[in-house]
Amino acid sequence: MNNNDILRRIRYIFDFNDSKMIAIFGLADHQVTREQISDWLKKDDDPEFKECSDTELAIFLNGLINDKRGEKEGPQSEPEESLTNNIIFKKLKIALNLKTRDVLEIMNLANLCISKHELSAFFRRPDHKHYRDCQNQILRNFLKGMQLKYRPNL
Repeated sequence: MNNNDILRRIRYIFDFNDSKMIAIFGLADHQVTREQISDWLKKDDDPEFKECSDTELAIFLNGLINDKRGEKEGPQSEPEESLTNNIIFKKLKIALNLKTRDVLEIMNLANLCISKHELSAFFRRPDHKHYRDCQNQILRNFLKGMQLKYRPNL
């Protein structure tokens, strides 16, 4: 999955408008314009389309954490320069204050059943012997489950 697609899906899941997206970036101490947001949300074949970098998506996810859980005291977390599906998954889990049981329920909404042990492998350090890369399909199903949970009427 590319960063723009993830940004589009999160915006849709929580029904964020442009002002809210700008405010979320602001919560992570980063200023963006409405034009930047608009260009990131355009379809890939649109001539105005601009790619959302890993750092920009990390900033947005950090802002989402601040929006959903409140800003932590002290300096803001530095955004990652390189994102993986595991990091994105972990940041979404933190932002929504989800426990393992909650994540498994969201995955079940998308008709994907995984064990608690498989799930915990995604959140381990990369050098841990039980670490496992989060594949696009897993992240895609988690986002689909989030959509079914947070926008059930659509």
